[in-house]
Parts: sequence; C-alpha cells; structure tokens
Amino acid sequence: MADVVTKVEVPGLKKTASGKVREIFEIDEKTLLFVATDRISAYDVVLENGIPSKGAILTQLSAFWFTLIATHLPNLKTHLLSTTLPASLPQTLTPRSMLVRRIPVIPLESIVRGYITGSAWAECKKHGTVHGMRMPEGLRESERLEKPIWTPSTKAEQGEHDENISRARAVELVGEGVAGKVEEASLRIYEIARDYAEERGIIIADTKFEFGWDEAAQEVVLIDEVLTPDSSRFWPKEKYEVGKSQRSYDKQYLRDWLTSSGLKGKDGVKMPEEVVQETASKYREAYEMLTGKKWA
Repeated sequence: MADVVTKVEVPGLKKTASGKVREIFEIDEKTLLFVATDRISAYDVVLENGIPSKGAILTQLSAFWFTLIATHLPNLKTHLLSTTLPASLPQTLTPRSMLVRRIPVIPLESIVRGYITGSAWAECKKHGTVHGMRMPEGLRESERLEKPIWTPSTKAEQGEHDENISRARAVELVGEGVAGKVEEASLRIYEIARDYAEERGIIIADTKFEFGWDEAAQEVVLIDEVLTPDSSRFWPKEKYEVGKSQRSYDKQYLRDWLTSSGLKGKDGVKMPEEVVQETASKYREAYEMLTGKKWA
C-alpha cells in the first residue's frame, strides 16, 4: 500500500499557508508551490488519518482538467505553470505538486449545480429554493436541473464553515463585474466538463471552483484544484436513478459513513481501514474513467 502523506515540509522554502488538504510554499514573489497531501476533510473537518495517494490523484486529475479546459476556453487564464519541479526541490513531491502563479484570491467558493442534491436538496425540500432562488415545483432528489445554476458560498478560514449565499450577496462581497465573470466562467467550465465526463460514464452532479483576480488584465484566473472527487460529486451514470441519493466516486461515501456513525462534523475522527480503502478505490476509479489512464 502507498505511504500516506499527511504532513509536508520543504527545506529552504517558506510555508505561506496550510489548508485542509494543501500546503503552499513560496518559491519567489511571483510563484508558489502547491503540494496536495493525503489529508481528507468532510463537513469542513479534517479526519485524523488520510487516504493513500489521494494528493497525487487530485493533482494529476486537476492538471488533466486544466489542459482540457484550455483547449475549449483558450482565453481563460489559469494559475498552473508546471507540474515539473526544479531539480533543487525533492522530486518525491512531483506527483502531488504544482508550480502556480501567485495571484490574489477572490473570496468566493464558486459552486455550480447541474443536479439537485446535498445541501441544495435539503433547502429545496424545506423552502422550495436553492440559495434563495425559487426552484420548479415537483423537483425530486438527484434530478437534473433544466439549466445548471451558480450557487456561491463564502470562502471560510480553516476550522470555520462555508456559508451558502445568494448571487446578490456575492455581488456585495466582490462587485458585479467580478461576480459576473466568476459566474460566467464557472458555468462554461462546468458544461464542458459535464459533457466530457458523461461520455465516459460519470455524471458531475455539482462542483466547486475557485478563482483569482488578475488586476492588470481585469480578468478572473482559474486556481486551486479543478473537478476532483474532493471538489465535486461524481455519480456513476449507469447506476443513476432519480428520486434517491446516488452512489458516488467522491467522498460522499465518507460523508455517509460519518453521518450514519453519528460523527458528522466532529473533530478527532479516525476512519477505519475499510473506509480508507473504499474511499481510495473510488478516487482511483474516477481518475481512470476520466483520463483513460491506469493509476499506477
């Protein structure tokens, strides 16, 4: 079994941030090193143990999507510079690392929903709305929406919780110009990825993007991870059935285990080995189906 990497230090480099999954180091004033660990979080809480090879899978899948998106949206800038590390850095980090542009982060989680599930379904059942938007009558759990919708949330600090917000609130936070560009880019990326994935047997029910702001160009920049099992709900197309929760290739399995075990949102939780291995296999399978490559 692959080693599980939950902590990373890079001698000679200053660590500028430590997120739920990623460690960020400063290369120079224009460049950062993103290293994805094997940590996993659910309900905004990081579990005590990690998932083998998860960080490498997230990094390689993100790199795959960045390349694919660029072929469809050549004018959309991304922060990715390279997945090859300089010889001066530990090469063992290469599979889980990206060199990226250093750019100010827009303080929004940009969520696109193509299907009604998760917290959106919970709100819809209770109020008939999603992020305050009125939904069509008679929607059923996991049903495909007529059109994908943009449902932003706040970008919380580690240990705090993201808050679902309306489009109007997003505009208050970042301005109409920035919010509009984030919304447009997010919906276009989602539609490209949704169609690509569906041809390969995966439904992307929803996903979360993050963006930075290029002040000189007055444009948004796609950053962080893209369309991974950490940031998306991936459902097997052949098992899809409206009116119930779906099997998934993402960490919904882990969320379900936490909920059924009475551990949702609790700190200090350690996953049993069977949950670790089942989650790891789902990440690998998603990678292989989407990229067409066998995970080594």
